[in-house]
Amino acid sequence: MDFPKLCTFNTFKQWWSHYGYEENLQDAIELEFTRTKGITYLDHAATTLYPESLVRDYVQDISRNVYGNPHSHHPSSRLTHDTVERVRYRILEHFNTTPEEYSVIFTSGCTAALKLVAESFPWSPQSESEARSLFCYFTDSHTSVVGMRGLASAQGAVALPVSPQEVENRAKDEARGKDVICQTAHLFCYPAQSNFSGRKYPLSHVRGIQTKRLYPACDHHGRWFVLLDAASHVSCSPLDLQECPADFIPVSFYKMFGFPTGLGALIVRNNAAGILKKTYFGGGTAAAYLSGEDYYVPAANISDRFEDGTVSFLDIIAINHGFEALYRITGGMHNIQQHTFGLARYTYMLLSSVCHGNGRPVAQIYAEGQFENPSTQGAILNFNLKDSHGQIIGYSQVDRMASLYNIHVRTGCFCNTGACQSLLGISNEQIRRNLQAGHVCGDNIDLVGGQPTGSVRVSFGYMSTFEDCQKFLNFVVECFVEKPVTVDQVRLEKLKTATSASQGVNEVLPIKITNGEICKVDEKEKTTESLRGFGHRNSNSHGGAYTLTNIYIYPIKSCGAFEVHDWPVGPLGLRYDRGWMVVNGNGVCLSQKREQRLCLLRPQVHLPSNKLLLQASGMDTISVPLENNTQTHASYRVCQSKVCRDRVETVDCGDEAASWLSDFLGQPCRLKRQSPDFTRHMKKKPIGAATSTSLSLVNEAQYLMINRASVELIQKVMSSRQDDSEGDQLLDTQNVISRFRANLVIAGVEPFEEDNWSHLIIGNTRFVVAGQCGRCQMIGVDQETGARTKEPLMSLSAYRNGKVTFGVYLTHQLPEGSTEAGILSTDSLIQAQPLK
Repeated sequence: MDFPKLCTFNTFKQWWSHYGYEENLQDAIELEFTRTKGITYLDHAATTLYPESLVRDYVQDISRNVYGNPHSHHPSSRLTHDTVERVRYRILEHFNTTPEEYSVIFTSGCTAALKLVAESFPWSPQSESEARSLFCYFTDSHTSVVGMRGLASAQGAVALPVSPQEVENRAKDEARGKDVICQTAHLFCYPAQSNFSGRKYPLSHVRGIQTKRLYPACDHHGRWFVLLDAASHVSCSPLDLQECPADFIPVSFYKMFGFPTGLGALIVRNNAAGILKKTYFGGGTAAAYLSGEDYYVPAANISDRFEDGTVSFLDIIAINHGFEALYRITGGMHNIQQHTFGLARYTYMLLSSVCHGNGRPVAQIYAEGQFENPSTQGAILNFNLKDSHGQIIGYSQVDRMASLYNIHVRTGCFCNTGACQSLLGISNEQIRRNLQAGHVCGDNIDLVGGQPTGSVRVSFGYMSTFEDCQKFLNFVVECFVEKPVTVDQVRLEKLKTATSASQGVNEVLPIKITNGEICKVDEKEKTTESLRGFGHRNSNSHGGAYTLTNIYIYPIKSCGAFEVHDWPVGPLGLRYDRGWMVVNGNGVCLSQKREQRLCLLRPQVHLPSNKLLLQASGMDTISVPLENNTQTHASYRVCQSKVCRDRVETVDCGDEAASWLSDFLGQPCRLKRQSPDFTRHMKKKPIGAATSTSLSLVNEAQYLMINRASVELIQKVMSSRQDDSEGDQLLDTQNVISRFRANLVIAGVEPFEEDNWSHLIIGNTRFVVAGQCGRCQMIGVDQETGARTKEPLMSLSAYRNGKVTFGVYLTHQLPEGSTEAGILSTDSLIQAQPLK
C-alpha cells in the first residue's frame, strides 16, 4: 500500500479503534479551539491548549464574585478560602486519593515544587553513627530534578544517578523489612513519563523502592522516600495514588489545562510530610513566632506550613474551571490516554516506515519500545529526520520548515540531557566539546561535527486530531523525502500486529463523566455512632409549662423552611434536615450570605413518595430521591467540599436539579447531598454528652432552638429604635422567627431564659444544650422576599451590648444502641434543667 492510502482516517481506525470522545471531537474543536484554525499544534508536552470555555467561565466567575485575600476573615476572604480548599479536594479526587492521605501544596510550578522538597528534605552528612543520605535520580530526568543535587550535596548527601535499567537489574528477590537500626533518610526520584521520549516507567517502582526491593534501596540501609515526577505523565494519562503511593508528586497545571500558567503543586503524602523541615518561613506559615527571639512554631496544617505568603488564589480558582472543561469535553483521563496514544502510535508507525526512493528510512526514532501499549508509552514522539544518504538533518532546519507550514513542534534536548545523551549516543566528552564549539542548551546549533546535539519532538493533547497527524506526515514527505516515497511494508506489518495485540489486552471503554467527576461511588462500610442518654434528670429542674410550638426542617442548606408538626428524629437530628446543599460552579457551598435568593427556594419532603420536591415561584416543580439509589447514583463519584470549615463528602443529585437551580439562581449551580457513607462530627463535644455527635450539613450542631419570648423582646427593642431605623417597616413576629431559621420554637419561657439551660426533654427525647448561636448579617434576609435589612441584627446587638447571640444549639441523646429517637411533635411539653 502506498503512502497516500496509508495517510487516511480509515487506515487510522483500522490500526487503532479509539478516537475522540462521546461528544463529536470536531464539534468541540469548532466550539472550544477556534483560534487554532490553520495551525497544527504539536507541542502539548510543553503546554497544552486551553479551551475557550475555560477562560470564559473563569472570567465570568471572577467578574461575578469578589475574592478577597484568604488570610483575612471577611465574607469575600472566606469565599476565596473555601474555593481554594475545594480546588485542593478536586485535585486529590482527580488522582484518586483523599485529604486523609495526601495534602496539596500550591507552588509556582513543578520546578518550585521540586526545589521545595530539595530545600526541606532532611539530608544527613556522614557521621560516626549514621550513613550519609543518598539523593538518587533517574538519568532520564528533567533538569529541575537533576538540579536538586546541588542542594542535597551542599547538605552532605551523595548524589547517585541511576539508569532505568539498573533499578530492576540490580534488584533483590525479596523486599526488606523496616530498618530500625539506620534512620538516615534517602530520596529516590524518577519520572512517571519521560518528557523526552514519552516512555512510561513502571509506577510499581514506588512500592519497590519503599519496600527496599529495587536498587538502590536494596543496597542501602535507612528510610527511603520516593518523589514521582508526574508533570509529563498527568497531561494525557491517569494517575492513581492508591496504586502508587509516592511520597512527593510535583505537577504543573498548564500542562494539564493550558491555563493558568505559573501554577503548580506538590502533592505530599501526609505520613511523609513530617520529615520536611523548612528554614525560611513566610506569611501564613506560622502558628506563632517572636520577632525579638529565635522562636517559631510552624502551622499545623501541611499546606499552610509550606505556602509562604498569599497563594495565587485567582489562578487556583481557574483550576476548577480547567477540570470542568476537561471532563465535559473528554469524559476523563482514561479516554484522553486512549485518544492521544492512538494518534502518537499512528504517527510513529508511518514515520518509522516511510523511506526515501532509495529505500533508506526517513526518520531515526528515539524510543525504547515500539509504541505497543499506552501503559508503557505516552503521546510523545521524538526523532530526527535523515536525508537519502543517511545523514541527520539538523533539527533547526526542520523547525524552520515546519513554521512555514504553521506546524508547531519542539526541538533541542527538552531540558533532559540524560535522555538526550542515552538515546542519541552523545558521550560526556561530546557534551563538553559541543559547549566549546559554542552550543548551549536552547540554542539553534543542531549539528556539531555532523552529529546531532538534539532532536525534534511532537506531542499530542486531548484536542489533537487525525488531521494534525496527517498534516505533519504530509509535511515530512513533501519537504524531506526523496521521491518516489516508499514504505517499509515488512516493518509496518509487524507494527500493525503489535497494535492489534495491545488493543485486545488494554481495551478501555469511554467512561461517562457527570459534572466533571469520574462516575463511581466510593464503597465504604457504613458506621453510626451509638449515643448514650444523659441519665436521670435532676428532680429540682424547672417544671413550668414550656411547649414546643413549631418544628421546621431545612432540607436544603440555606434554602426555605419546611414546617412540620410530627417528625422523626434520626442519628443526625431531624430527618432530612440540611441533608442537601447548593454549590456554585466551583463546588463551594452557597449560603444566603452570598446568594439571598436561596430563601425563595421552597423544598418539601414528601415521605410517601420518597421525594424531595424543589419548588420556587415561576418554576416548575421537580423532584430528587430522598434516599440514594445505588443504581441511580452509581455514575456519581463522592466529591468533597467544605461546610463551616469542615470537610464534607457529598454526592451529586444530577443534571436536572443542576439545570433547575442554575436557571433560578442565574449562575452555574448543582445540588449535592451529604454522602450516607460519610460521618461528620461536631467540633466541640457538649458538656454532658457521652459520645461524639454526628452532624448533617448544619453549621454547628444538630438542632437550633429559639424562644418566642426572646423574639418578642427583640421586636420591642426594634419598635423603640424605629425612629433610627431609616424608615424600615416593623417586622412581625413570624417574620423575625423565620429570619432566625430555627428548627425548634418554644413558648412559655422568660426571654433568653434558654441561654441558662444545660439539658431539656421534649416529649420523650433528651437534649443537651451545646452553646449559644452567634448571629451574622444573614438574619437580615427577609425569608419571604429575599430583601436584606439591617434588622434585627442591629437591635439584637444594641440589647445585648454588642453580643449577637440568639437561640441555643442542641444535640440529642438517643437510647443506647438506637439510631432513632421516635417522633417530635408540636405542642409537646418541655422539661428544662438550668446550668448549675
